[in-house]
Amino acid sequence: MAIFVVVLTMTMAMLTDNGQAQERIRIAWAGATPTNAPIWVVEERKLLAKHGLNGEVISISASPIAMQALMSGELDVTVTSVTSVVPTRTGGADTVMILGMVPSFPDYLVTVPSVTSIEQLKGKSGGVNRLGSTSDLGIRLALRKLGIDPDKDVKIFSIGAAPERFAALSKGVIQFTSMAEPFTREAEKLGFRTLTSFIGLKIPFWYNAVLSREAIIKARRPVLLRFTRAMMEAVHFIKTQKEATKAIFSKKMRITDNESLERAYRDFAPMYPENLAVTPDGVKTLLDDLAPKNPKLAGADPNSFIDNSLVREVEASGFVKQLYQR
Repeated sequence: MAIFVVVLTMTMAMLTDNGQAQERIRIAWAGATPTNAPIWVVEERKLLAKHGLNGEVISISASPIAMQALMSGELDVTVTSVTSVVPTRTGGADTVMILGMVPSFPDYLVTVPSVTSIEQLKGKSGGVNRLGSTSDLGIRLALRKLGIDPDKDVKIFSIGAAPERFAALSKGVIQFTSMAEPFTREAEKLGFRTLTSFIGLKIPFWYNAVLSREAIIKARRPVLLRFTRAMMEAVHFIKTQKEATKAIFSKKMRITDNESLERAYRDFAPMYPENLAVTPDGVKTLLDDLAPKNPKLAGADPNSFIDNSLVREVEASGFVKQLYQR
């Protein structure tokens, strides 16, 4: 945590082009996957400075670290999933989702070559990053949609990140897992099969979103409005500048294979909402899953975890229409 604080307090340029001091904002994200593409574009295209902000965009190893930093006041916003806001807010924190980025599971079901149908998954073993994680929830919800009971028909184990799951597939420890592009392409290169996509199942779930705190929204609303504009502009850039976006993907993920980058762009560019509004259905999916183990969540209002006021204010100004020239 000490190292994180040092990184957060590094000095950055504090002047705009006209010589006036810019407002400071501190942002964290975790995971080198295209789910974070809007914040990558914000950073690479210097959109924070364009909108009058002096931004620190920090890559960290895990979302829980960012949540600790957010709660302690070391961050203004963090990019993570709905799985971070529900437990913290339920526990009494004032955390809230302010922007939605990836509204469903972007993964694919990857199997060993011998598994050629969903039905053949019965009796098999699968692997996820860790039990209780977003990848665990995603594969269980998808299997149910596909007619497989994840608690009775298969066994699911905590294996680790993509390299560990590739190794487990190769050794026969597991027979299936889930991952998104461009890593699915890498799996196919290793001889594994992409059996089906979760994208088409359209399970509402905020796989990635921007979180802040009610106290920060109240105290620094003008700053967060500028940040919202920068993020909306980043999404517009992604949707309209394919090759430039792929180049940012390549830089951030250290992948040069054009087919991998093409697939990642194909899957993710349409996902980001133009106005980044957070819908309650993507919260309700998680609440419904957690309710059997935590009864007080059964009656929880999904809207209580959301604050769309920044989105509404920016949208009312005509900014989104201007971006898309409507």
